[in-house]
Amino acid sequence: MENNSSPFSQRLLSWYAQHGRHDLPWQSDRSLYRVWVSEIMLQQTQVITVIPYFERFMESFPDIYSLADASQDEVLHLWTGLGYYARARNLHKAAQFIRDEYNAQFPEDYDSVLALPGIGPSTAGAILAQALGQRYVILDGNVKRVLTRLYAIEGWPGKKAIENQLWEIATSLTPEQQLTDYTQAIMDLGATVCARKSNCPACPVIELCVAHKQGNVADYPTPKKRKVIPVKTTQMLILTNKKGEVLLQQRPPSGIWGGLWSLPEYSDGKDSIQQWCKKELGLVIQHCETQPVFRHTFSHFHLDITPVISQVKSPANHVMEADNRVWYNTQQPESLGLPAPVVKILNGNLGVVPHG
Repeated sequence: MENNSSPFSQRLLSWYAQHGRHDLPWQSDRSLYRVWVSEIMLQQTQVITVIPYFERFMESFPDIYSLADASQDEVLHLWTGLGYYARARNLHKAAQFIRDEYNAQFPEDYDSVLALPGIGPSTAGAILAQALGQRYVILDGNVKRVLTRLYAIEGWPGKKAIENQLWEIATSLTPEQQLTDYTQAIMDLGATVCARKSNCPACPVIELCVAHKQGNVADYPTPKKRKVIPVKTTQMLILTNKKGEVLLQQRPPSGIWGGLWSLPEYSDGKDSIQQWCKKELGLVIQHCETQPVFRHTFSHFHLDITPVISQVKSPANHVMEADNRVWYNTQQPESLGLPAPVVKILNGNLGVVPHG
């Protein structure tokens, strides 16, 4: 295993200088704030997807004060479609903590960064290496893939013993100098060359790669044993009033789509939809029109959604007493965070673009 002046890091840095990504929006101003937001968005999400979200986010929240002072709805609205919404909630909480405890100055020491909501060891290291050039090690999914192939390490990287082994290797390979470039380089290598479908001829460290010598690069990293993903079902109710507004409910702060605004959900039970709406929402609705089922997949289950359209007979102001409900004007949409399936339903059935 190489030391800190390793052939691996030298070849990787030379490759990055010519072939790496140097024009990502968070690279133009590597402030701790901008790098932090980008690293949170990049968790389990590809760069090409993140870029437009990052740019819109920075326009609305250019600094920690503006993010901390925003409402959760405003933050979730700008996150709509990016998924893994706990990231947005944690980002918001962390901004408020930094505002209150650090006078809106992002901390510069590892332990303080690691203590912030939504930040693990790899993200903390990436932030400090990318923004300040401090020598910290990163081990995200891209890096794990590179290292398991480089050393032909068998076993699912999520297992603690394998992960610990990868941390040791990553630490041994991380150089003392050029940390900003190195951390970006190894992430770029995993994202663009040593991707799931590898492009070995373009790899700068092909001669060092054990899996390539063995001819079984595609076997690494060892996949997790697949479990059968359960399927759940729900009916999302598109309840409209005489103005054409749609009823939305805010979901609980934690759990799936925590804090987002969603359509009321009805699961088959002893009550009909009409009875359920009267009992649970205080609404009298007309004939229901069922739409085709579509599937939304989470990391741990499938959700088969049946949209159901109905018009409300009772006055709109009846439901406005509840703080967690709103009549949503689809022609002049508010800045609310909406789950992707709700956006899809409203787009498909009502011909609007609720995320503006």
